[in-house]
Amino acid sequence: MSNFAFCDSSLSYDVRAKDLVNHMTLHEKVKQLGDNAYGVPRLGLPKYEWWSEALHGVSDIGPGTFFDDLVPAATSFPTVILTTASFNESLWRNIGQVVSTEARAMYNLGRAGLTYWSPTINVVRDPRWGRTTETPGEDPFIVGTYAANYVRGLQDIEGTENYEDLNSRPLKVSSCCKHFTAYDVDDWKGVERYTFDARVTEQDMIETFLLPFEMCVKEGDASCVMCSYNRVNGIPTCADPKLLNQTIRGDWNLHGYIVSDCDSIEVMVDDQEFLSDTNEDAVAQTLKAGLDLDCGIYYTNFTQNSVRQGKAREEYIDRSLTYLYVVLMRVGFFDGSNKFESLGKDDVCNKEHIELAAQAAREGIVLLKNDNETLPLSSDKIKKLAVVGPHANATEAMIGNYAGVPCRFISPIDGFSRYANVDYKIGCDVACKNESLIFPAMKAAKSADATIIVAGIDLSIEAESLDREDLLLPGYQTQFINQVASISKGPVILVIMSAGGVDISFAKSNISNIKAILWAGYPGEEGGLAIADVVFGKYNPGGRLPVTWYEAEYVDQLPMTSMQLRPDDRLGYPGRTYKFFNGSTVYPFGYGLSYTKFKYSLTSSFPSVHFKLNRFQHCYQLRYETDAFRPPCPAVLTDHLPCDDHHFNFEVEVKNVGSRDGNEVVIVYSKPPEGIVGAYIKQVIGFKRVFVLAGSSVKFKFRLNLCKSLHLIDYNAYSVLPSGGHTIVVGDDIASFPLQISFSSVEGYY
Repeated sequence: MSNFAFCDSSLSYDVRAKDLVNHMTLHEKVKQLGDNAYGVPRLGLPKYEWWSEALHGVSDIGPGTFFDDLVPAATSFPTVILTTASFNESLWRNIGQVVSTEARAMYNLGRAGLTYWSPTINVVRDPRWGRTTETPGEDPFIVGTYAANYVRGLQDIEGTENYEDLNSRPLKVSSCCKHFTAYDVDDWKGVERYTFDARVTEQDMIETFLLPFEMCVKEGDASCVMCSYNRVNGIPTCADPKLLNQTIRGDWNLHGYIVSDCDSIEVMVDDQEFLSDTNEDAVAQTLKAGLDLDCGIYYTNFTQNSVRQGKAREEYIDRSLTYLYVVLMRVGFFDGSNKFESLGKDDVCNKEHIELAAQAAREGIVLLKNDNETLPLSSDKIKKLAVVGPHANATEAMIGNYAGVPCRFISPIDGFSRYANVDYKIGCDVACKNESLIFPAMKAAKSADATIIVAGIDLSIEAESLDREDLLLPGYQTQFINQVASISKGPVILVIMSAGGVDISFAKSNISNIKAILWAGYPGEEGGLAIADVVFGKYNPGGRLPVTWYEAEYVDQLPMTSMQLRPDDRLGYPGRTYKFFNGSTVYPFGYGLSYTKFKYSLTSSFPSVHFKLNRFQHCYQLRYETDAFRPPCPAVLTDHLPCDDHHFNFEVEVKNVGSRDGNEVVIVYSKPPEGIVGAYIKQVIGFKRVFVLAGSSVKFKFRLNLCKSLHLIDYNAYSVLPSGGHTIVVGDDIASFPLQISFSSVEGYY
């Protein structure tokens, strides 16, 4: 083997990978194109299983990873939607670092792979989507920022982040952003993801559906992208050369490989019947489009015949295998990785990792209501605590989907038992189809100093292949909560476990009986401890909702299959997400309270920017509402402006005017000039989580790119910078300042 060039570590990865491929026969090549790569024994190439998952901890979903007596568990963090609610970039990256450390340790022990098909970074367009729990929410910029940080946490090896040749940059493990693209319908009223054709405008595609993936590839330097089952405008995503070759590999310059969602090629042939393709036609199309790896058996079973029938080029096989082997070389599959060889069993489920899982849950929990400062409870005053409801003793429900085996579970009753004597009664399960167990829960509440109701939904309501029918609590849960609250001796605190929003208007407006409400997402293996720590004030909550909580009637106004984000006046459809929906909500995007109070002030601002256009820079016309002011030069394409050279800076001071230390999430939005047809209401352009001692203040600066922060995508899918008065909003309209953009021509040209 020492004579093979691909074994010579002094050569570049690209040269070695090509040499390896050139040694293979066609039959040997195609056997490496599935997730279960067979290897080539005569070349000393071992088999490899590409499919492992690490969405919020090392998972045993996928055959590349498993647990047994040697490695019985791995740290299970909160599901992504709750972790995102922390709005803490360093936490997101740190979780990725811990997950990849456990993954490398398990790899050393023969229990895991080196390629992880995580994270999920689809935007939550509709509140009914069953996979909301896996995602970072509804804002494309936040989703992309989460993706970049988590991928960096998984992949980066300290000191190697800025390699000149990124195709040779060593990786701790390989991370894969999925599911590309416009994928957010699983199974709604008989419409399944396998056959759904997402009809998407180019405006929405660029503005919403592509942005997180672009950030994942360009800012996160992800080494993999997974295409989705659905079609987009008639074409399966895994067979679309515009999406794969042109966009991911061409425009974004992916340093890695593209993989299908599992059995996507089979879905194309059998379910979608795309172009009436044979199996050989289908693999030829996907190879040509840029799909490198098939999670499934179609490439391994049908590609050889496709080549022999003159449909698929062997050249495309060589190209894909080269991409794949370069990634395996970067993660040390061929040469090893000295930095990680010492990792072992003690590096999985250790004390530090378990504490990080608890801290992630604490940081994500959102305080939605706190009448009369009912929370935090005092352990000196609360001796007997009724803990009731479907999730009062939750364990498996707390870790959501794509979870492995957790190190341990701390249920809510376990967590609260550390602060008071707990009287636990379930009241009803999640489905809550009968009332028979409600009375014992009422009896417990009647004699307790305080009552915690832990209610909500779970994977039986929202999950992969299962979209929600409505936004209400299931069965008799609402009745159960009201009955318990009406008879409780002490204050009642409602804790909701869910991924998507739930219409709990009844509890929000119940000022006499339900004093406080917390949203805990699906808080991971340490969830019960985190909830109790927040309720009893050991931790001051600072999370913010990463999705809008709509009123129940919202979903009656438009079908889930309508992909458009802007309101459709012709059909009477409301807008989607906080960017385009201006109706009433249960709780808005970005909402969250604290046990203390903060005041903001802007200590510096940047009032105006003027561009002098040359003869090659032209004004671009925008559509305005009838009575709106129309500037003489409405906008200029951002591609025609020196965007990299223009930033604006401002300083924010956050003062804690309350009596408790606390974390504040500062979210910065931009609002476009008034009157532009189809413009967003506002959009997130930056955020920061800061810790502020009681009575103290913290100052920090934002430096934001002008074009990225203020541009909009017009109906023709151009990125333009509008002239006129933009508004920078800090917090929930707590502080703001105007930013004027203007254009003029030096030589009389427009």
